[in-house]
Amino acid sequence: KGLEGFGNWYKIQAKEEQDHADLILQYLQNNGERITLEAIEKPNHSYEQLKDALTVSLKHEQYVTSLIHAVYDAAQAVKDYRTMQFLDWFVKEQVEEEDNASNLIKKMEMFGTDAKGLYMLDQELAGRVYSAPSLTLD
Repeated sequence: KGLEGFGNWYKIQAKEEQDHADLILQYLQNNGERITLEAIEKPNHSYEQLKDALTVSLKHEQYVTSLIHAVYDAAQAVKDYRTMQFLDWFVKEQVEEEDNASNLIKKMEMFGTDAKGLYMLDQELAGRVYSAPSLTLD
């Protein structure tokens, strides 16, 4: 729909998610775990409204948060403090991820129905730059 800023936002979001997966993979490898990667099904979504994609993104972030919490709970149950410490960064990161997704929905609700407002929001999203995760692994 000609909204390159939104495209930029999602491209950077995808890169961040790939980096997060790489961190988890590296952690598992550093801890002697055998890794088997399997195919991930491509998304099968089409959206009537721009806001629909944003809402699906927020729901997905909430789902990821629940998965991280489940792993954290499992680590806590067996007193795996090393994994809990590793996951602390992801717990904090998910707060940011959910906030970003939620704030984007709020901005879309405020400005998205007005063409000028949508243009300005798209320009704001075009200015997003990639920032590598600051988590270090031992």
